[in-house]
Amino acid sequence: MNCKNCNNEIEYNFCPNCGQPSKLKRIDAHYITHEIEHVLHFDRGILFTIRELFVNPGQNIRDYISENRSRLVKPVIFIILASLIYTLISHTFHIEDEYIKHDGMENSAVVKILGWFQAHYGYMNIFTGMFIAVWLKVFFKKYGYNFFELLIMLCFVLGISMLIFAFFALAEGIFHIKLLHIAGVIGMIYLTWATGSFFEKKNIGNYFKALTCYLLGMMTFFILTFAIGITIDIITKH
Repeated sequence: MNCKNCNNEIEYNFCPNCGQPSKLKRIDAHYITHEIEHVLHFDRGILFTIRELFVNPGQNIRDYISENRSRLVKPVIFIILASLIYTLISHTFHIEDEYIKHDGMENSAVVKILGWFQAHYGYMNIFTGMFIAVWLKVFFKKYGYNFFELLIMLCFVLGISMLIFAFFALAEGIFHIKLLHIAGVIGMIYLTWATGSFFEKKNIGNYFKALTCYLLGMMTFFILTFAIGITIDIITKH
């Protein structure tokens, strides 16, 4: 028989060309469980990644970029999972309803765009990360990292910041105490520390530059978002 993936001739259980099984097993409960374990990969996956990024983010991310990409969860998957965890907790307890007020601007394109990002934090973090990466490229040019390597680093650290928000959102939902402002401060401290240590742990100036890049990146993102939204409103009203 021929492989259904690459059409190479198969004599045994697996294709010698691409590794595709000659016969796929039926999807059942065991398959679903295996897929979940494969994504979360509890032995050296999501929990291991979280621990390593809390303990020594700079060294672990540098190792991922230049030496070993099997120790940590894939960065894009990590930030999407972390953002999903926060979104589920936030929506379950209606956390952000008390913080975000539209005051009659519900029909504004700006509010609709921000509302979409609010419902899709994973994409929002990646988009924001792109702007932050540009500023990091400017401020940390001497270290030689390209735009995409910086974006990978940001996926990891922004993912941890979302988990920090998720923890405080859960606590706020359970104890009914407003804690997201504290989460914002702690999250920014982590982002600054993790990014500064990624470039050079003992260089104090790197931490100030990292904070500046985050503030400039987020400002640039929101300025562009507002500009697009206002432009859409002007065009649609005419």
